[in-house]
Amino acid sequence: MITGKYPSLRLRRNRKAEWCRRLVEENNLTSNDFILPIFLIDGKNKKINIKTMPDVYRYTLDKLLYVVDKAIKKGLPMVALFPYTDKKKKNPLGTEALNEDNLVCKAIQLIKKKFKNEIGIMCDVALDPYTSHGHDGLLKSGYVLNDETNEILVKQSILQAQMGCDVLAPSDMMDGRIGEIRKSLDKNGFKMTQILSYAIKYSSNFYGPFREAVGSKGLLKGDKKNYQMDFRNSHEALREVSLDIKEGADMVMVKPGLPYLDIIRLVKDNFKIPVIAYQVSGEYSLLMNGIKKGFTNKDIIVESLVSFKRAGANAIVSYYADKLDKII
Repeated sequence: MITGKYPSLRLRRNRKAEWCRRLVEENNLTSNDFILPIFLIDGKNKKINIKTMPDVYRYTLDKLLYVVDKAIKKGLPMVALFPYTDKKKKNPLGTEALNEDNLVCKAIQLIKKKFKNEIGIMCDVALDPYTSHGHDGLLKSGYVLNDETNEILVKQSILQAQMGCDVLAPSDMMDGRIGEIRKSLDKNGFKMTQILSYAIKYSSNFYGPFREAVGSKGLLKGDKKNYQMDFRNSHEALREVSLDIKEGADMVMVKPGLPYLDIIRLVKDNFKIPVIAYQVSGEYSLLMNGIKKGFTNKDIIVESLVSFKRAGANAIVSYYADKLDKII
């Protein structure tokens, strides 16, 4: 028998019923918190399942507007476009990235023509979908060249802005590219085009399914450790963000997501800038495979997504973005 007096404050009082828990909850998920990645592929009337990513597809451009329309109806604020580039169009310089008739450029124009500003468009700025060696920049003797790559990234950024892209998202991790892109955008009349910098992109083992989705799987020569961040480091992440903010980034990305919640919190506490988390392909596939095997349910998915918000993320790039009505 407990003989002592209880404290006057009982924290369980605020947990006593569902209505009360909803009243005092600190974090929640809405459609406003999500960005939907969309994979594009050449051809007509195709919707191709990605084997390692259940319920995620590559779409031909004639299927794209249907996907975007659904995203708008679900209340999503933005979509992110990623191309699957045919091997015949790839080369060591990634020149397809500068082709105004490439998949991304045509997709931007289609979306803007149909939907105007009903939804934002985010485009990846990097060369890995276009290079025959699978790297995000120009490769020489196993090392990705920095300044030479930046010259191409600036051209890619201007092209995407000209097509109507709202948010440029450099994911390459080259030093100084944010400043160069910002200066070029301003010079060319795109002062209001936003930059979402992948300021913190770790050299992670969670990217495998994505590389299949964009067609770079099996092409990668070596690894990306000479430009992507070492997952053992956290202070270095703050330096990366600090530099990108000074160079003109409007928002920053932390990628991957769930294994790096501590980094999201560090960035938010130190910089107060909008932080986007990317729940990457490996995270998604682990959860989905768990569902298929009976180890995972939708409550686990929600718990993982809420953790991003709790850590300080303003929004989440997630392959669950178009499935929220089935989850939350």
